[in-house]
Amino acid sequence: MPQPKPTNWAAGRYQAVAERIAPIAEEVVVAAGRVGPQRGPLTGGDIVDLACGTGSAALAAAAAGADVTGVDITPELIDIAKTRPGGDQVTWVAADATRTGLPDGGFDAAVSNMGIIFVEPTGLVAEVARLLRPGGVFAFSAWVRDDRDGAENPFFAPIVEVLGPPSAAAFTPDQWGDRDVVAQRLAAHFGDITVETSDLTWNFASLAAAMEFLEFESPAHVSLFQSLDTPVRDRLRSVFEAALRRHVDTTGTVAFASPYLVTTALRR
Repeated sequence: MPQPKPTNWAAGRYQAVAERIAPIAEEVVVAAGRVGPQRGPLTGGDIVDLACGTGSAALAAAAAGADVTGVDITPELIDIAKTRPGGDQVTWVAADATRTGLPDGGFDAAVSNMGIIFVEPTGLVAEVARLLRPGGVFAFSAWVRDDRDGAENPFFAPIVEVLGPPSAAAFTPDQWGDRDVVAQRLAAHFGDITVETSDLTWNFASLAAAMEFLEFESPAHVSLFQSLDTPVRDRLRSVFEAALRRHVDTTGTVAFASPYLVTTALRR
């Protein structure tokens, strides 16, 4: 499969995704405080949330007392973030996470909740290193490819089945869920890398609700569906339905676990 077109993050309804992964955003912020320069609450620290979406990590950091800047390439998501409770306590910037325009060494910590994993990694790591003061912490979450006991992520496996695997030259979000890749990408600028893993359970009231999430809410999936011609789109929809149907219980509820990691690393 050729490198996909960039996701249109204004497609669908990103906040539907943000609400489901908000607990992970809080974990990222707690992890940043635990290992960062202040080794505790972020009160008074300068924090940047990169690829912030609608700002869950930024708002969690602000609630902990940090001075926070949220950065996202999609102005529509920044507009939503501004209206959320506490949004007036954050400085919001519409910019590419690889070229933020923010000052050198301006931050004690850079955080991201399932955001930087979609950004070109070489430029992203260089920008994070530029933004952080020596000893500053980089904390982020990433999805892990689920190969346990033959399990397949029904949000991802159908894409590979229908469109084929990504080009070997392409960067993909799940690469940040590989510990070896994380270590290699961060090695030049960061040390004291720690990785913690957990699972997020996705729950939907029905198969129809799960499909509605994919086709009309999740920007990554909505954008992909919109980029395909009708026969391929219909085939992908069918394979998604089959994958999700395997996770329907006797009450009709769809539930499955997605593993993820939270990584922290210190700027040398």
